[in-house]
Amino acid sequence: MEVILLQRIEKLGKMGDVVKVRPGYARNFLLPKKVALRATKENISHFEKEKENLEKLNLKHKEEAETLGKRLEGTTVTLIRQASEGGQLYGSVSARDIAEGLKREHVTKSNVRIDHPIKTIGIHVVRVQLHPEVTLTLTVNVAMSEDEAKAQAKTVETIASGAEDK
Repeated sequence: MEVILLQRIEKLGKMGDVVKVRPGYARNFLLPKKVALRATKENISHFEKEKENLEKLNLKHKEEAETLGKRLEGTTVTLIRQASEGGQLYGSVSARDIAEGLKREHVTKSNVRIDHPIKTIGIHVVRVQLHPEVTLTLTVNVAMSEDEAKAQAKTVETIASGAEDK
């Protein structure tokens, strides 16, 4: 099935591209989320008419995401969880938990790109995609207590400053 992309989609294409995708992906993901249109003659002509407005809207959203990204750059999310003596968490830290730590910044769980749930105590790096073209990395500090979280953060700062000296 061929569709016209209404915004940039990672590993698929940019706005305005006509791409061939599997019918299920189009029906179940692209079309319901309104990020693509079926590539019919009517839709192609409609897209050409609306292209300028869509580009302006996309640019506005991108600028908003960039300002939020600059504000979030270097942010560390600290999460307190119960864990075993070996550092294994009882449960895991998911994208929802990280988004909850950033909820005052209007970051949702769909913005947090986490490869696999975090199951150990320590410092972890997570990607946050605020816009299809704006991605940043955040540090997630998972600890058993506030004191341990502060000690882990201090250790990372010491290592980082040691790397800068070299």
